[in-house]
Amino acid sequence: MDLFLYLLAAALIVGGVAGAVLPILPGIPMIFGGIWLAAAVDDYQHLGGGWLVVIGIVGAVGVALDFVSASLGAKKIGASPRALWGAGIGTTVGMFFGLPGLLLGPFLGAVAGELWSGKSVLRSAHVGISTWFGMLLGIIAKAVLSFLMLGMAALALLFS
Repeated sequence: MDLFLYLLAAALIVGGVAGAVLPILPGIPMIFGGIWLAAAVDDYQHLGGGWLVVIGIVGAVGVALDFVSASLGAKKIGASPRALWGAGIGTTVGMFFGLPGLLLGPFLGAVAGELWSGKSVLRSAHVGISTWFGMLLGIIAKAVLSFLMLGMAALALLFS
């Protein structure tokens, strides 16, 4: 049974790493779940509660960053509050339409919000592109935090 659980933990971690760059999968929660499962199978002998809390905090930061990164890109260039709301709503709605929705949702939401605020089409497109760029930076940060989580787990396993 332990072998099956370790394989499941490894599958969660590998899928989580893929999810760190593919917005279809919840990468960071999958990585944390795999690390936690491996620690639990080992009765927390090599990877204790303290390490899991720190890894969990890094993961929580990554998840939060994933949700707000698109809005931060729009806010950075002075987008209207409606564009920020549009980017958030577009991100949320886009999650239900797979990869195309996740790529286009924040952009279209920010553009729609900026247009609703009475801005020009050119300004609205600029806000949409900045929103998308913020989302791209969020994906990069999420990938870095994912590998940081894996590195911390590896350190805990090596030195305990």
